[in-house]
Amino acid sequence: MTRSLLFSLLLLPALASAAPASNAGSSQPVRRFALLVGVNDGGPGRAKLRYAVTDARSFGDVLEELGGVQPQDRMMLMEGGRAELEGALAKFKAMIAAAKTSGGRTEALVYYSGHSDEEGLLLQQDRFGYKELRQALESLPADVRIAILDSCASGTLARQKGGVRRPSFLVDASTAVRGHAILTSSSEDEVSQESDRIGGSFFTHNLVSGMRGAADATGDGRVTLHEAYQFAFHETLARTEQTRAGAQHPAYDIELAGTGELVMTDLRSTAAVLVLGEMLDGRLYVRDAPGRLVVELKKFAGRATELGLQPGRYTVMRESLGVGSQAELVLDQGGRFVLAETAFRPVGLEMTAMRGGGTPRLDGVKPAMGGSTVEGPAHQHRPINLGLFPSVQTNDLFGGTVDNNFSLALAAGRTARLNGVALALGANWATDSVTGLQLAIGGNVARADVTGGQFAVGGNWASGAVGGVQVATGLNIAQQGGLAGQLAVGGNLSRAPLSGAQLSVGTNWVQGAFDGVQGTVGLNAVRGRMEGVQMSVGMNWADTARGMQLSLLNVGDDVKGMQLGLINIAGKMSGLQLGLVNVAREMDSGLPIGALSIVKNGQFHIEAFGSDINFANTALKVGSRHFYTTVVVGMGHVSGAQGPSHWTLGFGLGGHIPVSERFFVDVDGVTHSVYDWDSSFTTTRLLHQVRVIGGFQVAKSFTLIGGPTMNLLHGVDGDAITALSTFSRQGPKHFIWWPGMQVGVRL
Repeated sequence: MTRSLLFSLLLLPALASAAPASNAGSSQPVRRFALLVGVNDGGPGRAKLRYAVTDARSFGDVLEELGGVQPQDRMMLMEGGRAELEGALAKFKAMIAAAKTSGGRTEALVYYSGHSDEEGLLLQQDRFGYKELRQALESLPADVRIAILDSCASGTLARQKGGVRRPSFLVDASTAVRGHAILTSSSEDEVSQESDRIGGSFFTHNLVSGMRGAADATGDGRVTLHEAYQFAFHETLARTEQTRAGAQHPAYDIELAGTGELVMTDLRSTAAVLVLGEMLDGRLYVRDAPGRLVVELKKFAGRATELGLQPGRYTVMRESLGVGSQAELVLDQGGRFVLAETAFRPVGLEMTAMRGGGTPRLDGVKPAMGGSTVEGPAHQHRPINLGLFPSVQTNDLFGGTVDNNFSLALAAGRTARLNGVALALGANWATDSVTGLQLAIGGNVARADVTGGQFAVGGNWASGAVGGVQVATGLNIAQQGGLAGQLAVGGNLSRAPLSGAQLSVGTNWVQGAFDGVQGTVGLNAVRGRMEGVQMSVGMNWADTARGMQLSLLNVGDDVKGMQLGLINIAGKMSGLQLGLVNVAREMDSGLPIGALSIVKNGQFHIEAFGSDINFANTALKVGSRHFYTTVVVGMGHVSGAQGPSHWTLGFGLGGHIPVSERFFVDVDGVTHSVYDWDSSFTTTRLLHQVRVIGGFQVAKSFTLIGGPTMNLLHGVDGDAITALSTFSRQGPKHFIWWPGMQVGVRL
């Protein structure tokens, strides 16, 4: 267990000609190459590492996603020996040399994760000396050469890594060459450490977190070498102060020729962005769908922080002032998700202790792997509990904490863990988890997870996850969600993600992700991601909705699916809005249908035109970029009439097709009611049109429009009719169709 760690980040010389050390400061194209080596096997007598290969892949991923390394310029060597490493270095050198012939700047990065001792890297049965490594790096024909060595041994919660304690390698006078940077994970008399909780070494984990955006102190969307090192230094020191090996102090020695700073990652090239809101604070842990810790950082209120991540589902744990909370989110390809304070819901935190001693600390909902949980008092088991109320019951005769299979109380009963059934006229109280049923006229309380059901006339409370159903006349509350159904006359509240159904007369509320059905007369609210259906007579609210909202008033910040109601409001809408009034801030792919539809980034146009049917028409077109609804009012006369002989009121749906910056085509279908001029609102005929209207934008608010129409006219009562168009003299007939046209302007 007593081995030193050698973790060095070495940027060997840039060209002696003082080539710029920053790709940001050079006008020449930059091509970055990476060789990533991970070896868990350090040879006989050394335990195999768990995270050497994992760290190499993690560092390679961030280089490819944000560090400018193209897939064809990335080499990986996993579980190789000395011969394999020599071959990889030779091939790596040839790749860079071939790129130099085409001009431009080149940067070479070599990453090693594995065992080491005081003499060099330990590769299975072989050793590769530090002198050999430095010679191989210096021979690479690149403008900038970067070496990252993470040498480690195995352990549990906090383990020592590397060989014996001695000063970090290459920190001597022989390294004082022109243009270099040396970053070490620990000072010369310390060991470096890795953690099972993060699944890798502290320094590499924090370096990757910083390169994903946590280290972007200036907020310019780029992480420089200096920013990445400063972040890794402070985070590594903070997270190792209470470990068995003690605090770890990274060190550095940087000399780079040229101007500007070396940019390690560019967040503007990321596939998806997670924005940690300005007012959000606390220690944050970002995990991907499989549960891997992707980014960890201490966030302070006052400035937003952007993280470059891959698209997918993420869970963010937060520790602030000793209180734990959690948020769930989905990042779409090219998407940008702003994580605000309101997205988090409370969760429990457990103390974890370092194996072999040390002060316990908060590490999240579950203890870190290899750690030991600080347990509460010992539990006794008694099959049955009988009593009147908590101080007069059989459990109190035994003292301490008592678990039961069956509890019967006239007023109220209290157990620790319940694995069975609890009955009470007043209330049932479980100070721990419940597996089974709690039935009461008053209320049921479980201070941990519930697997089964809670049935009450008054209310049900579960502090943990609910895997079952809560039924009450009053109120159901689940603090940590889960697979659940909540049915109440009063209301349902889940303070965490919930999969199932919430049905009530009053209010349904989920503070987190929701998957299922919400039905109520009053209010449905999901302060997170809703996948399913919200049905209400009053109002539906969801931060993110994937499914259907059905109510008089529907509100969603990011909606994909359908809003059906009297009034529909969405921030970003993809799908169908069907209502009297539809409002959306952004609608790239969707269709609003209603009397009034307003889309901020969509269409809102007034048109004036003449046609073969009406000499004057006014139309309002509103909708998204590619779909719209239109309302048309017009008046016209037939040949020989003095003044207007009829007027029309029409409604239609259409599609907008941009052809060029100024030219477009609108294709729509419109149905008009035709009224005689002197017959008020009594319609006698219906006119159906298919229109293909081209438009040319002359000025910002002035567009010429015109095109052909196909028209079908028929009477509403079956009587024969006469054509209205100057292009058709047909009639009297029951149905009349003809080609027509319209010409006008759009304002």
